[in-house]
Amino acid sequence: MCLRAIALLLLAALPLAVPRAAAKTLVYCSEGSPENFYPGINATLTSFDASSRPLYNRLVEFERGGTRLVPGLAASWEVSADGRAYTFHLRRGVKWQTTRDFAPTRDFDADDVVFSFARQWRKDDPWYRVTSDDHGYFDAMGFPALLKSIDKLDDHTVRFVLNAPEAPFLADLAMDFASIISEEYADRMMAAGTPERLDQAPVGTGPFQLERYRKDTLIRYRANPDYWQGKAKLDSLVFAITPDAAVRLAKLKANECQVMADPDPADIPAITADPALALATAPGLNIGYIAFNTRKTPFGDVRVRRAVAMAVDKRAIIAAVYGGMATPAATPIPPGLWSHDDAIADYPYDPAAARKLLAEAGYPRGFATTLWALPLQRPYNPNGRRMATLVQAELAAIGVRAEIVSYEWGEYRRRLNRGEYDMAEIGWIGDNGDPDNFLYTLLACPHGTAGSGNSGGWCDPRFQSLVLAAKRSADQAQRARLYRQAQAIFHDAEPWVPIAYGAQVDAIRRSVQDYKPSPFGHHDFYGVDLRQ
Repeated sequence: MCLRAIALLLLAALPLAVPRAAAKTLVYCSEGSPENFYPGINATLTSFDASSRPLYNRLVEFERGGTRLVPGLAASWEVSADGRAYTFHLRRGVKWQTTRDFAPTRDFDADDVVFSFARQWRKDDPWYRVTSDDHGYFDAMGFPALLKSIDKLDDHTVRFVLNAPEAPFLADLAMDFASIISEEYADRMMAAGTPERLDQAPVGTGPFQLERYRKDTLIRYRANPDYWQGKAKLDSLVFAITPDAAVRLAKLKANECQVMADPDPADIPAITADPALALATAPGLNIGYIAFNTRKTPFGDVRVRRAVAMAVDKRAIIAAVYGGMATPAATPIPPGLWSHDDAIADYPYDPAAARKLLAEAGYPRGFATTLWALPLQRPYNPNGRRMATLVQAELAAIGVRAEIVSYEWGEYRRRLNRGEYDMAEIGWIGDNGDPDNFLYTLLACPHGTAGSGNSGGWCDPRFQSLVLAAKRSADQAQRARLYRQAQAIFHDAEPWVPIAYGAQVDAIRRSVQDYKPSPFGHHDFYGVDLRQ
């Protein structure tokens, strides 16, 4: 055989001799099933992790692992001098995902933006009530009153006009509810008589595509090959739905999953001692607290609220409930968020002074009340029942007899929003990296009604004036001054007992590369790699 023939045979054999790279599949042990796959009507991090994070994009995004705003589906934008008009220049060439149900005929454009917001805003829109008419985040962020118009200027330019300046507006657009949905896919499903499939069989522009969902069991995604930021390093992603933290940890140890949500603080020492495992931690943009229902006696009296605050040993709670992965809280704004005022001195743990305050308020022998225990695990409160038991004992030492009450999470939220509690464990994870999301959303007077963040009804006109002025200002230094003044008013009134700012903690296998915990509590897997 001639040398040329031998060389050709060798070249032909080369592809067979080179091993094909193994597909990379990361399994995430999540804590529960999503409500659905439409971020506009979802309310839990579990649902956002499964829907908006892998499947969709927003006009602006938060940087991975942080709170800084970066361009998303909008490549750039301008804000008018009066702070009322935002003009977005949309990214070109962004492809919609192709599925068994849908083959797009065009790229993402301005029609999709207008459709995605009109669906949540206009009650006469045919999509407003599909799946649900409860657009909780859109409403809670004040968008129905804030928006004046959303106009398509051309295929790649959209202008939002506001009725008043709103400093957090850009940050609001990076939140999950503002994910952009395909109008063409919606039209196709409506014409087919299956509009609900828009939210059950989602199509997005995101880094992963939904392949299969078995409720309470698993969600399987594959990497979107046409993702506008480049294909993910992972070829596929699986959510193994595992509600029990101990079972999640067992799966992590057995390499049945490589990332787990919300490890039990009691398991932290075992995780750190295992050479195959590691903790991925970040300061949490959250607060856990005990809210007072100020509409109910005796919690309308600030002396009673301060007495309860002085009876609670926060450091003991952090050690026993958070496993030390938290810091004591004195104000509603976490330390990692600009305008947090660390000069505010917390009420000291002082049961003797607490008893004296109760006597001054007319309760020398204390009183009977209820304390609601959070029924699920969150970074801001890893064990509501354990915390309630500790607080119950501390209150008993000053004569306050607190009966512990709890409900299933859905029922807990409904009753909480109706203001049925006396004292209740609640918490908040920031949505947009802006102090407004804590002070206005949770404490401003317009929200002091059932179904809002301030279900306890506390309302202070001075506080209200400050947070509204901060919302309208484009000057961050001025906003910070206003928020510090508002925090001082909060501290004097003590409508909550702020307990702790919890760290964001995930447990991972050391084979996981470049995983970044989100201060918002999200679990993002674009950019993550897996060493094989």
